[in-house]
Amino acid sequence: MSSTSVIVALDIGTTKVCTLIAVKTAKNIEILGVGSHPSNGLKKGSVVNIEKTVESIRSSIEEAKLMAGIEELESATVGIAGNHIYCFNSSGVVPVKNKEITQNDVDRVIEAAKAVLIPSDREILHVIPQEFKVDNTVGIKNPIGMCGSRLEVNVHIVTGKTPLIQNLIKCVEHAGLKANSIILQPIASSKSVLTNEEKELGVVLIDIGGGTTDIAVWKEGSLIHSQIVPLGGNHFTNDLAVALKIPHNEAERIKQAHGSVLNQTQLNETYLTVQGLSGTRAREVSLSYVAEVLGARAEELLNVVKEIVLEKNLQDEITGGYVLTGGGALIKNLPEMAEFILDKPVKLGYPQPFGGMTSAMQHPKFSTVLGLLQESTKFSEAITREEKIEDESDMFDKLGRSLKNVFKEIF
Repeated sequence: MSSTSVIVALDIGTTKVCTLIAVKTAKNIEILGVGSHPSNGLKKGSVVNIEKTVESIRSSIEEAKLMAGIEELESATVGIAGNHIYCFNSSGVVPVKNKEITQNDVDRVIEAAKAVLIPSDREILHVIPQEFKVDNTVGIKNPIGMCGSRLEVNVHIVTGKTPLIQNLIKCVEHAGLKANSIILQPIASSKSVLTNEEKELGVVLIDIGGGTTDIAVWKEGSLIHSQIVPLGGNHFTNDLAVALKIPHNEAERIKQAHGSVLNQTQLNETYLTVQGLSGTRAREVSLSYVAEVLGARAEELLNVVKEIVLEKNLQDEITGGYVLTGGGALIKNLPEMAEFILDKPVKLGYPQPFGGMTSAMQHPKFSTVLGLLQESTKFSEAITREEKIEDESDMFDKLGRSLKNVFKEIF
């Protein structure tokens, strides 16, 4: 098995680090190994303790390698989030040199769109074309081969703080892998959860992770807005822990097993035994109170999403409604509450199956890492093309040296 055929995806989240190892075949991606380990060194998506983060990454990688039966890995596609991420739209325009648009013209116009002033402590992670315009023709996805004299592009630019990006890369490298590509997590989640039809129609993906909620707005197949909100599943758990005066682990157990965001009639007379802090006695807690606590936080989060959509004037673009995914989206009745607050259709989004996926992996908490795996194939293809070009250039160099030697011998 060649090293270029093995692809690795690494989702470094606030609550867990997940690693997927797969092999890219001619027709599909086959998952070989999965590793998941609690994340101890991140807060709201950003690294706050390098040593603990490295240990979490290394444990996740080793678990995946053991399942895959692979001893050595070289590089990985890594997901990034955090409230340091800032995204915006930009545009560029260039004249077409030879009437017919080539790849060189496309590269030039994207470079022109990238020429924006950003703070010195930030760097560009992604420049994603939304649409091209050739002279007066708009809505073009691929302008190569078209005739025209003027080429324009609208792009979505994703930036992040350089020190925080470098901290993440440093942790991956200390764990024994090279970060060959850094991808914004909501882009990866969209890849695994959303269909092309949903992206065309207009949809908002809400990926509720442990420390952050990642938002991606799609319309006509293009990403038109993305944003990281510093609220996630851990905030629901912390609210429960404080309100019920119980340890964090017990609050997480209650949230997953009995949590709901709607105070339904049948909950009023239902009580649950909870274990308090060390040295205190177990006591009875009403499930309606649990729902009240979780519902307040859910309402806050959904109203933040609603405000973002209104602020960016995107409400008319969302024909397809909203899709909830991520581990934090599994709280009971969250889609129903979201539908009421956002006033649009809402559904729970699951990763679309592909080669080697088990039923256990078709779970919202694996949306990001599965999307990273699918995105990583683009990078592996780029590596293969570069190697091919290098091989061809080596061949021509050798041929040139051989001819030079022949001429020396003759003359």
